[in-house]
Amino acid sequence: MNSGAKKILFVASEAYPLVKTGGLGDVVYSLPHALHARGADVRLLLPGYRALLRQLDQVRILGWLDVRGAEGIVSVRILETRHPEYAFPLWVVDCPSLFDRPGNPYVGASGQDWPDNAERFAVFARVAALLGLDALDTGWQPEVVHTHDWQTGLVAAFLADQPARPKTVFTIHNLAYGGYFSHGDFVRLQLPSHWWSPESVEFHGGFSMLKAGIVYADAVTTVSPTYAAEICTPEFGFGLDGLLLSFKHKLHGILNGIDTKIWNPSTDKHLSAQYSSSRILPGKRRNKQSLIEHFLPQADDAAMQAPLLGQVGRLVEQKGIDWVLAAIPVLLAETNARFVLLGSGQTIYEQKLIRLAKQHPERVFVEIGYDELLAHQIEAGADMFMMPSRFEPCGLNQMYSLNYGTPPIVFKTGGLADTVVDADKTTLKDATANGFVFETPDVASFLNAIRRALALYQKPAQWRKLQQTGMRQSFDWADSAGHYLALYSTSISEDSHVIHTH
Repeated sequence: MNSGAKKILFVASEAYPLVKTGGLGDVVYSLPHALHARGADVRLLLPGYRALLRQLDQVRILGWLDVRGAEGIVSVRILETRHPEYAFPLWVVDCPSLFDRPGNPYVGASGQDWPDNAERFAVFARVAALLGLDALDTGWQPEVVHTHDWQTGLVAAFLADQPARPKTVFTIHNLAYGGYFSHGDFVRLQLPSHWWSPESVEFHGGFSMLKAGIVYADAVTTVSPTYAAEICTPEFGFGLDGLLLSFKHKLHGILNGIDTKIWNPSTDKHLSAQYSSSRILPGKRRNKQSLIEHFLPQADDAAMQAPLLGQVGRLVEQKGIDWVLAAIPVLLAETNARFVLLGSGQTIYEQKLIRLAKQHPERVFVEIGYDELLAHQIEAGADMFMMPSRFEPCGLNQMYSLNYGTPPIVFKTGGLADTVVDADKTTLKDATANGFVFETPDVASFLNAIRRALALYQKPAQWRKLQQTGMRQSFDWADSAGHYLALYSTSISEDSHVIHTH
């Protein structure tokens, strides 16, 4: 590794394929690899969950650190390991009393948060801050410590007052999760008393780890430019909009990429036929046929001619599933469209979808759960993709859909607004259109966008152009990595005016 390479310590609570509960895990895998490919010298620090430790092969002990927990001093072992999926070393915080337990990283089998989450992630943050200062004398001190979501929010706070410290960057993947804990937890963890103020981590009588990241990091990023603007408003700010607005000078929206090794229709092993932007039709038809045959004995002419609308995602209100459920019966009555939906979520929505599929077995295809293979087949086999999220920090499925020539139908919010260009007279003419966007958050506007999509689908030449525009765009991580490297390189003083509350 050349000595001039930027040293970056990534700190996160999950990373694909070791431990993953959502999109955060994907980003923490893809972004450091994109940076590594551009010459950065990266380490990734993760908690030593039982499921993660089981997957490690050879480990070496970097050393031990003693940090304050809720009941006194906690002793932690730092392991270094290589993993076949990773191009750089992984560091693991091995602390059995806090992390060696079965199940989800954040919640127990009952679905309730682990009662000691405040201690688990405060200890993790203390250790990360010490490693950011090379407390183990490994000879590797990062120039940048890049932390992710509330679980790592305290890292920048612990580093803020240290001399000769690395630059801190804090990324918000979803502001809806704030890492809120009680004043009792604050006292038990012996966090610095000067943090207990509205200018610091205090939040409505408790404290927020997410807020700590926003206040103390040198730069705060979120996963799309539009979401960065939206979270500064009461509608999307979850009570932190005033704070974010006051720190707008250090807030940056950088769009996530997608993994184009995995999501690429010309190489995708999950498909019946591969295809590319220069030759879409035969491959797309073949995939549509096998997708329909996944649910029906055969794909007859009527089914092949009819537009097929797909959806993959969590069945929760955030994703607009209630709008989809209201729209489908209307469209079944007035068009010949078919629908294919994959996902799981709130029981009420699962049951309503299953009922619709039973009533219309030839036209509504539903699979409850998550199936990676079927997700790829829906992106390739559907003619258009429904993604009417009420809010969407970045969103990945609309980028998969664009890549697969499956124009998305989206609400104008967050990353959806940044990636999907509505097909109107002007954008169709100048070939910038790649999908359909509605701007009022209700069923009527969603239905209108679908009707516009169905009308354009009847004009094959224009439709093909729309598909090609989407497929020829670049959504890989290289662009985002460039933005992050530029951000890492601005000096601390240029980027922020951290408020120290003593």
